[in-house]
Amino acid sequence: MFGNWTIESRLAISSDKQFGISLAEAKKLFLKQAAVFIDARSNNDYEKAHIKGARSLPWKDVDQQFIEVTKDLPPDIPIITYCDGETCGLSHDLTMFLLNMGFNNVRELINGWALWQKADLPIEPDDSTAARG
Repeated sequence: MFGNWTIESRLAISSDKQFGISLAEAKKLFLKQAAVFIDARSNNDYEKAHIKGARSLPWKDVDQQFIEVTKDLPPDIPIITYCDGETCGLSHDLTMFLLNMGFNNVRELINGWALWQKADLPIEPDDSTAARG
């Protein structure tokens, strides 16, 4: 049980490569429309509300939906994955999967959905009070 179990350590493949992204950096890329956000949560959660413009690629359906969701994305486009909660590993798994599939600029917004809502950043549907509550 010894080792580094911090959130940051979970995002490292090697000691020099980190895949986490801060909310501030993700927000900057969002506002510049310079990244594609991919929601790793279930379709049901995505349909309730999600980061505005995000694509849905539920981890449990990644094998069936990967090609359709990513077919128009170049391999070097910035991609930001997210799920909900610091202990949610779906976005981490999706990040590693996308990297293995040839995307080379993938980052994970840890606790992304909760942080995004707390910061009152744009979501869809934007009239969903339940998603913010």
